[in-house]
Formats: sequence, C-alpha cells, structure tokens
Amino acid sequence: MFVEVALPLPLPRTFTYAVPPELRAQARAGARVLVPFGQRERIGWIDRVVETAAKPERAKPVTAVLDATPSATLPILKLCRWIADYYLAPLGQVLRTALPAGLTDSSTDFVTLARDPGEAALSEFEAKLVAFLREREGLQPVARVRRVLGERAWWPVIRRLEQEGIVRVETEGPRVEPPVRTRRVVRIARELPTLLSREEAFGRAKRQRELYETLESIGGSADTAHVTTGLGFGSELIRQLVKKELLAVDEEIIPRDPYAAIAATAAPRLNPTPAQAGVIDALVAATRTSAPGTFLLRGVTGSGKTLVYIELLREVVDRQGKTAIVLVPEIALTPQTVGRFKAVFGDRVAVLHSALSDGERYDEWRSLRSGEKRIVVGARSAVFAPMERVGAIIVDEEHEGSYKQGEAPRYHAREVAVVRARMEGAVCLLGSATPALESWANAQAGKYNLLELPERVGGQPLPPIKIVDLKKERERIRKSTGPLQEVAPVVVSDVLAAAVRDRIAKGEQTILLLNRRGYATFVQCRECGLVWHCPQCNVSLTYHRKRHRLTCHYCLHEEEAPRHCPSCGEDDLSFKGVGTEQVERAVEEAFPSARIARMDVDTTGAKWAHHDILGRVERGEVDLLLGTQMIAKGLDFPNVTLVGVINADVGINLPDFRATERTFQLLTQVAGRAGRGVKGGEVFIQTALPNHYAILSATDHDFVGFAEKEFETRREPAYPPFSRLLNVVVSGTEENATQAAAVEAADWVSGLLTGRKVKGVALVGPAPCPIDRIRGRWRWHFILRSDSPKTLGEVARYFYEKYRLPSNSKADLRLALDRDPVALL
Repeated sequence: MFVEVALPLPLPRTFTYAVPPELRAQARAGARVLVPFGQRERIGWIDRVVETAAKPERAKPVTAVLDATPSATLPILKLCRWIADYYLAPLGQVLRTALPAGLTDSSTDFVTLARDPGEAALSEFEAKLVAFLREREGLQPVARVRRVLGERAWWPVIRRLEQEGIVRVETEGPRVEPPVRTRRVVRIARELPTLLSREEAFGRAKRQRELYETLESIGGSADTAHVTTGLGFGSELIRQLVKKELLAVDEEIIPRDPYAAIAATAAPRLNPTPAQAGVIDALVAATRTSAPGTFLLRGVTGSGKTLVYIELLREVVDRQGKTAIVLVPEIALTPQTVGRFKAVFGDRVAVLHSALSDGERYDEWRSLRSGEKRIVVGARSAVFAPMERVGAIIVDEEHEGSYKQGEAPRYHAREVAVVRARMEGAVCLLGSATPALESWANAQAGKYNLLELPERVGGQPLPPIKIVDLKKERERIRKSTGPLQEVAPVVVSDVLAAAVRDRIAKGEQTILLLNRRGYATFVQCRECGLVWHCPQCNVSLTYHRKRHRLTCHYCLHEEEAPRHCPSCGEDDLSFKGVGTEQVERAVEEAFPSARIARMDVDTTGAKWAHHDILGRVERGEVDLLLGTQMIAKGLDFPNVTLVGVINADVGINLPDFRATERTFQLLTQVAGRAGRGVKGGEVFIQTALPNHYAILSATDHDFVGFAEKEFETRREPAYPPFSRLLNVVVSGTEENATQAAAVEAADWVSGLLTGRKVKGVALVGPAPCPIDRIRGRWRWHFILRSDSPKTLGEVARYFYEKYRLPSNSKADLRLALDRDPVALL
C-alpha cells in the first residue's frame, strides 16, 4: 500500500510513500502524516491511496498518521485540488493555507555562532550573518535571519560557514499535536450514596470527607487550581482520594472563544420591505433546488443587504438544518458583523480571521468541524471552513480586492466561494453596492442571477454629493498669500470645515476619508531635490510625525527622520503629501473641542483596536472618525450625517487597469456611510479631477453608468472582464540577472505559443514591474492574455510544470504566477 503525499513545498508534485501494515487502517485521503523528507521530517497530507508505485523500492515509509479523522475533509480536499490546478500552486501549500496553523507545523531550522571567526576573510553576506549572530545569544530561527537581514538565499551562506565550523545548525522537529488549551479538573469518580458508605470510605479523615462533600455541593467537579488555592485543599489531599478511586483528575480542553467578552445584543425585529421580500423569496426558492446557482445582489448602500443575509441563513440553518459561510473583506467589519449575526443565531456563530491567535483559530475550526457551530463569519480563509452540508455561502462586499491572497496560493476567495457552492449544491450570494466588473459582466451575461435593491430602507434618499475643486482652492489660497509663498496642501477646505462645525454643534458625527496613512508621503530637500527612498524598495519613505520616523509601507523598513540633507548638508527639508496623521493634526487644530478617532494600520495594531474604536463611535463618544479605506464600507452608524473625502485622487492614476474602478468603488462606499438615519446626510469630495468620469459617476451614485464607461476603456486593449490574465513575475536580488531571467522566461513562452501554434493567447512584455524593487528584490513581469480561460489555463499549467528558472544562487531568482490578478503593481 502506497500513498501520494502533498507537502507544503514550492514543488508542483506529490511524493510517494509506503504505508507500514500497522498504519494502513488510518491512512485515508486528507489525513495528516509525518514523513521523512531529505534530512528532516515534515507534515503533509495524503492526497490519495494507491496500490502500486513507479519505484516501490525507493518509497520511504510513513513515520506516523497524525489524524484519527482526516483533518482535510473530502470536500475541502476536492476544493484544494481545484485551487492547486486553477491557480497554479502546489497542493501541499494550498492545504496549509486551508487548515489552521496548529495542524500544519513543520520543522524549524536554527543557526547559532559556534566560534568567532576573528579576522578571517568573509564575504559580504557571511560577515552580515556573523555580525547578526554576535549580537544575539542562543539559537536564532533562520526565518528571523531572513526577516532582519533581508530576503535572499541565506542557506548557501549558512552552509559555507557551517563547513568552516563558524556556525552550528540545529533542526527542531515539527509539532505533531495541535495547540489545544487545557486545564486540570478534579471530579467525583465514585458515588457514596449512604452515610455508612461514607463512614467506611473516610473514617476519621475529616478533611478528605470535607473535600469530597465540597465537590459534591458545587456540581461534582472543579478546576484543580480552584480547589487548591480558592478552596484551600492541598494537592496531597486530592492524591489520597484519587488513590482511593473516589476522585479522578482529568485534562479538560478549554475552548477559546475570541468574542466571549463581547456582549450579545438582542436582535431587533425588522420587517423586510417589498424589495427585500422579493430578493429573499428568490433566494429561499433557490435553496430548495438541487443546483441553486450564484446570485449577485446589487443593493445601494443602506438598502438592507444584511437583513437579506440573515433571512437566507434562517432558511438554510434553522429550517433546512444546514450550515453557512459568511465572508467579509475587512477585519474591521468582523466585530460589527459578528454582533449582528450572533444577536440572531447566538453561540452557533464561529469566527475565523487572521487577527485571532493560532489557538483561537484552531478552537473555532474544531467547533465547526464537530458541528457545534453552524455559521462561520470571517475573512477570505473562512471559505475553507470544515463544515458539512453547506447550504449557503455569502460574500459581502464581493468587489473588495482583499479577497485575493497576495502570496501563493494566490486564490480569490470570491471565485473559490462560487466553486465550493457549486460543488456542495449550495446557493452562493455575492453582495455589493458596487460589484466587481467581472461579476457585473457575469450577471449581464446570465451566468449569475441578478437581484437588486435600488432604494434605501425606509425610503431614505442617498446623500447628495458635492465636489470641491482642489485646484480652485489652491488658486484662491495662492491669491490671498501671494505668488511667491509656498501653498500648503489643502487638507480641509473652507466649505468642508463649515459643514464639520455644523455637525459638531448639532451633536452629529462626521467621517473623513484619506486612503493614505502617515503624515507626509515623502521628504525632499528644497536645496538639492533629494528624496528619501527605502533602501530595499524603489518607493519613497513615508514620514510618521508622532514617532519622528520614516517608514516603508512595503517592507516596513524604518529610520530616524532627517534633520539635515546628507547630500548637501542643508536643513531646509520639505515634508510633502498628506496622510491620515497630518489630517488628524489639521482637524485637531481646526476643531479643538471635537472628540477625534483615527483608524488606519498604525492605530489598529492591537488585537481589539478595530472593535474598540468602532464601539466608541457607536456609543457617541467620537465626533469625528478619520481613516483609510477600512472606514469606507460596511459600517452602519445612523448619527453619521457628514462624510468628507480629503483627496479623491489618491490611487486614481496608478499604472494599473483597475485604478479607476477602485476609486469609484471607494468613493461610493464611503459616501454610503452618510445619511443612514432619519437625520439624512451629505458628502463632500475634494478632488483636482472634478470632471473625471469616476468622480462624476460617484457623485450621481451611478454604478451602471460608470460600468458602461469603464467597459469602453477595457475593450481595447482587452482587460478583464473581456479577457483573462496571467501575471508572471520574476524576482531576484540582482537587477541584471532578474531582467535576463524574465526575458528568457518570456522567450520560452513565446516559443511554446509559436511551436504549438496556440491561438488566442497574447504575450505582453517583459518589462519592469511598476514598483520594480520590493524588500530588496528586483521585479520584472510579463502578462499572458486570452479570452479563453481554458486555453490560458492549459498554457499556464504547462509553463508552471515544465519551465525552470536558470540556476543562480547569488541572485536568488524566483518565479510567481498570479492568475486573475487584481492589480499589476
């Protein structure tokens, strides 16, 4: 008996192992196994069981089967196979992504300094590694070496130093047991129903009898720590009663509920509007068929899409006894969304997202696997929830780019949700006020069923949107200050400032959006023009005023903010561009009495920061909430009557085919935060491009008009939804080697298309990526474009399996294939 094992390695294949007789009963598809691989042991998953092997004599035996019940259920295994095939990723890496980290541990390599080389001749990178190890005591994970010293091929450096006896390498085997949290519990093991039986058991041992009867009085069991410290009974007393078999001590698993401290509110009784009722009826009818299909729900902001979701779940979970998955794009939305669903479905709701600890994620995963919880709410990874009889998968804000995984496997959770729903016979509901153009095209073509909620609940009008022309604002300021005076960026225009003051006076709330964090986007010397750049990435460093640091938002490099120019020595430095930190300072100065909260990556690093900030807004403790895109969607605060967009042009001119679409979606979504209550609301958009069709369409709340104009720009040259793309990125630590490798890879593909006479696939490039260096790695790319997903997939699969980059350990060349990319930066 043999098994094909998928290992979490960047190799497009499985590995054959022999199964010893004593393990054959447990060796089933989807089960975790511990197997020897090279000089170490790894955890993998059985892809399939086979009777024969190509070279049976070379098949190593499986060391252990780690699952009594396969951790990858057959539906999840089938889904992961599809992802591996479509998105061109190793099956083992897909399974590692799909399952909790506690189930996918692998060996960890450590390195430490064995002897100091003194004045020995070392290469640049050998000297860097030795200096790093000199500063730190004990074993250092190789992963930390990469994180601190930069991504490059460190193993050749480590091996050379190991051969010289300068460093020592140690490997820690994988943890095979998942991280459960337990407590020791003492419980009554044998009942003593009569006084006589108690006299015989205890005699004159009064404290033993006292302990026994105390446990009886509190339900028969208690935490051992509580018994010894809280109740005052010694551990020796417990041992004596265990020896008499009157008590037993067990290890009990404690479930870690990340939302246990959040009080569940009572679910409000809401009656669907006629429009909502029609949508709900269509979805309920679909769930009662064998092939429900995919629905796109386009509902304007405030139209009550959440009520539709809840009623769909009532049908699927309460009436049909099935399970359901709800995906949300932002962790910021999770507490509020979880609260809404928990108010209706109580403890049957589980949560999965990246802000949870490994233990919390594992416990939630176990509760879903056991059927204890029937609904999961979470970010993109929740699409892999181990649930049986899935009846509905809901993707809220389905247009969001965060549903796309940035690293291998580069799957899109929306597309995976559609496929999983089809595999399981579940209804898939995609909801958004501004659908992705691919989804809109599928609905127009009849591939998806289109449902619409064109009006807000209660007949509330969409808020009027007014445009503030930043060019005219700057010109007005220039006239008032004189032509020689440098004009500072307009943060809050006079008209927006007046509207904010009015809201503060009325006790109403305001949201201000700027999708750029930090204080200034770059620092420049006025004398010689030097701009401070990241040493690892070809991007300018962002100035963060409170910490007085320059930070790279790609690799997180930090350095002290400059006081003098290192090139010319002058101290006349200009801090240009506006970020959320500068907006915060400007509004603090403009509105000194206002209670202000800022919400961006810098202020939400703590585990419950999102929840804490939004809770303050909900309780009316904040007058003005400002932040990046995380405040633009899904939030429902009736007292927010004003929304201001500080600069709508951020991102609109990026060299990416989706830049305009993302701008329109962001503006429409944030505008929808205003006027959701009876007080109404209004929106101000500050822009230097007042006549751009994305701005004008957002002003009119006109998604259909925007989609028609955007479709025109994507027809020639063809971009999605009129074509499918594969973005091939070659990266390396040396610029010339990276360029040469990209050219060679593109030539190989060109030869394949010509030699095999492949029709309908175009090759564009190679060229440097728009951001051509990130984390010290140079980046070149080329694009394969086709209107046939099948043909593109066949070419991509052949390239993925057959092509290998030239060997160059010095340049550490890597290849990344991104099918259906959401961005080309």
